[in-house]
Amino acid sequence: MNTNTNLNADYKNILVVGGAGYIGSHMVLALQQAGFTPIVLDNLSRGHRQAVLNAEFIVGDLADKALLTQIFTGYPIAAVMHFASFIEVAESVRLPAHYYQNNVAATLNLLEVMLQHHIPHFIFSSSAAVYGEPKYTPIDETHPLNPVNPYGRSKAMVEAIIQDYSASYDLRYAILRYFNAAGADPLGRVGECHQPESHLIPLILQAVAHEEAAITVYGRDYPTADGTCVRDYVHVADVCTAHLLALQALLIGEKQIICNIGTGNGHSVQQVFDLIQRITHRTITVHEGTRRAGDPAILVADTALVQQLLGWQAQYSLSEMIEHAWQWTNNLKNIEINKYEFLSNP
Repeated sequence: MNTNTNLNADYKNILVVGGAGYIGSHMVLALQQAGFTPIVLDNLSRGHRQAVLNAEFIVGDLADKALLTQIFTGYPIAAVMHFASFIEVAESVRLPAHYYQNNVAATLNLLEVMLQHHIPHFIFSSSAAVYGEPKYTPIDETHPLNPVNPYGRSKAMVEAIIQDYSASYDLRYAILRYFNAAGADPLGRVGECHQPESHLIPLILQAVAHEEAAITVYGRDYPTADGTCVRDYVHVADVCTAHLLALQALLIGEKQIICNIGTGNGHSVQQVFDLIQRITHRTITVHEGTRRAGDPAILVADTALVQQLLGWQAQYSLSEMIEHAWQWTNNLKNIEINKYEFLSNP
């Protein structure tokens, strides 16, 4: 499906909530490239102002109904893309109230004000965490939802709320369940920068770039080919393309979309290490750790439904994800810190 379209002016403005974060900032670029006008709302608690390039930017929180009312009154918004969730599993176990307040209650605020202003199109950034421990793999959308931590439960709760709202109100939605988003903008404009970082690929690349201490592998006794966990890594640019296709489907009349976003291919932690060493020409020192509670052996997406509904298929390989993330990591290392002070001050 072509992601370029001729747009009525009323359909160009897209509110990107959490648009200063990792996936949100890439989405802003993708929307601009496709002819839309992104308007970013972010409270900067975890996003970075410098990651939003050449787009309208509003600092604010989803808990602020007055601000949401002002936005929907002041702009003709065609659709809302929601990326403003907290995403750290361990943190969600330690601070569940933060996750239910930010991920669930704040989304209810957003949906309420959307309905008041007759904004009918909503795209929600969900997660494979809603499935919990997989009963089978690859995981399709009919797999039971059984999240095992507050983060995953918060995503599943919002999914249920969206579906209930759609059944009773004029709300058309797309729920996209990401597997492991990775990589960076192929042109090097934005990339991944969490504080603290917990994702495997940027953790390894940061250690390589700064010649830091060893990286720990948590478990080599999983029932996989090399004993390490297997995950489905999908390029952030491909994730954004899926959002564009979902947006266009909603704008032309589709009412409900729920689908996985992954490649359908799994790669082990050891394979990621090996690829990074080959791409960076660096040797990585590895410490051996024990399994972390709740880490499934294999998480791989069945992508048949998203191909059927949206004509979407991942275009980038794991090697390309690593190459683009490595380019971004090197750019950050070489750029003056005062220009990118968000690295230490998120």
